[in-house]
Amino acid sequence: MDMYCRQCEQTAQTKACTVQGVCGKSPEVADLQDLLIHALIAVSIYGQKARELGVTDSDTDKYIIEGLFTTITNVNFDEKRLEKMILASGAVKENIKRLFLDAYKSKNGKEFSESLPEIAQWRPASNFQEMIKQGESARIDSLASDNEDIQSLKEILLYGMKGIAAYADHARLLAIEDEEVSGFFYKGLSALADTTLGADELVALVMECGKANLKCMEILDGAHTGHFGHPVPTQVSWGVKKGPAIIITGHDLKDLKALLEQTEGKGINIYTHGEMLPAHGYPELKKHAHLAGHYGTAWQNQQKEFKDAPAAILFTTNCIQKPLDSYKDNVFTTGLVAWPDVKHVDETSGEKDFSPVIEKAIALGGFSEDAIEREITVGFGHNAVLGVAGKVLDLVAQKKLSHFYLIGGCDGAKPGRNYFTEFAQKVPKDCIILTLACGKFRINKEDYGTIDGIPRLLDVGQCNDAYSAIKIASALADALKCGVNDLPLSMIISWYEQKAVCILLTLLYLGIKNIRLGPTLPAFISPNVLNILVEKFSIKPIGEVDADIQDTLAGN
Repeated sequence: MDMYCRQCEQTAQTKACTVQGVCGKSPEVADLQDLLIHALIAVSIYGQKARELGVTDSDTDKYIIEGLFTTITNVNFDEKRLEKMILASGAVKENIKRLFLDAYKSKNGKEFSESLPEIAQWRPASNFQEMIKQGESARIDSLASDNEDIQSLKEILLYGMKGIAAYADHARLLAIEDEEVSGFFYKGLSALADTTLGADELVALVMECGKANLKCMEILDGAHTGHFGHPVPTQVSWGVKKGPAIIITGHDLKDLKALLEQTEGKGINIYTHGEMLPAHGYPELKKHAHLAGHYGTAWQNQQKEFKDAPAAILFTTNCIQKPLDSYKDNVFTTGLVAWPDVKHVDETSGEKDFSPVIEKAIALGGFSEDAIEREITVGFGHNAVLGVAGKVLDLVAQKKLSHFYLIGGCDGAKPGRNYFTEFAQKVPKDCIILTLACGKFRINKEDYGTIDGIPRLLDVGQCNDAYSAIKIASALADALKCGVNDLPLSMIISWYEQKAVCILLTLLYLGIKNIRLGPTLPAFISPNVLNILVEKFSIKPIGEVDADIQDTLAGN
């Protein structure tokens, strides 16, 4: 059985995975994920029509957001869960269809009789094997297979929406939703079925996707800081302490908070892993003394980092790899992340019971001795950085600070990512480096020193905290009375999956130019579409480190 997937940076031969996903995705899972997107498009056609009449439905919004997030790289590898989600589309579509038809009749005094795209009538097969066949005929490369530029633009739009959905889901779980964000999913998904749209209209939608993501990151920032406080600079122990342990990875701060509360006083140390590292900066999380430190590095190293860990391991969102037999029994998933035959903690009445995770941690016994490698500092969100903006501006005025670099993004295993490590090491000493997302693990073990007490490396947070970087850049531009593109600021971005895509679209929507992207450019961007990005935004592939540094210092 073959497959087709090119949504991540590690896609085979930088073209497409056609036999087995580099991420571990099977052809069956790939087809089911594409079929789920097919189902979401069918639902969205009626959802968009309903919204045009002022009719919304929170259950449909939830289904759309969870469905998109489920198909992001390294989230759901479980055929049974995917099948269940696809089957649910029938009832979801019928509900929003009924709401639309009732509203239309009420407004117009007659039944709706206009034609809709054929996909609006699609229904999932009840038999698993038939569902797989449906998936084979609904693969992503068939969105506009007769025109590679239209196909490219529709894929960019889809992958951007997948990334936004991840952030929207985190915000929704903290009871924060936004109609502008929710509404865009229907508009964007419906556009994937519209065969009349040309390149100009799709480019406009792609830019609108960047706008919607900016709003989504803003509401998620508000949700995080509203629930957990503004991050503050915090020293974090990198390593372990003696005793029972739970390692929590992913991105979901609400899950971490619940785990901390449920383990209070039980003698269990909680360690963050991967993108959970920034959690240590939030006052409402760091107040728990048994939030003991950080374990390991980025997602792609989990198999070697977890194989000998005598700890329970909780995955809260994307970034799961195939668990090795040596630690598979210690792994738990929750939320949308799933792997076949791995224990899953479901939500009941809005709450999660992590007792099985706690019991496993106690049974394993934990680490036999303290092993602290070093301490690192996190917590430089926009509130913290802007609190010392005056001093930063003074350093600029005194010519002690010449340039800012944003070096970060999604990490991955493909060769070429040592570029980001070398780049950070060679950045001149009178420059400040901002970093975020799991790409930080390429550079954050170095001691970069300070400039008059201001650390040269500032950890801004998770990938969604690109919003903080944007706020910092905007504030500096305002203070220096210039545009963001006129700042002594260069963005050196690594990408892996779809959240990086939506962040890139946000930067392009804001008109930010001269972004360097690597280690390779997306396979789903056609040559003509790439030319548009180069001509309009001067987007560049990463090159040779020394030359790139000189080029950025020259303002290019």
